Amino acid sequence: MYRIAKIKVDGNQLEQYKVALKEQMNTAIKVEPGVLSYTVVADKKDSSLITIMEVYANLDAYQSHILTPHFKKYKDTVKDMVLSLELIDTELIERVHKSDY
Repeated sequence: MYRIAKIKVDGNQLEQYKVALKEQMNTAIKVEPGVLSYTVVADKKDSSLITIMEVYANLDAYQSHILTPHFKKYKDTVKDMVLSLELIDTELIERVHKSDY
């Protein structure tokens, strides 16, 4: 399951948001077998525009993920930092990468 999250963060709270996001992602990768990867980028013109590419083993893994204590902590921590959130479900067409990447 491939999902894109487009997030607008309050610029005054951007650093705190990044800390909370990093904690959530690192915990999920460490303890949840169905959470496969996160890639997070910020717009070069507006660093408060965050895009996250999330990869889960399947829909069940994602649904399990959003019920975990670390995800709930993240959502509670950032609720007043996030100005907007758009979730986009996507379908993988192709994945190509270097063997050592």
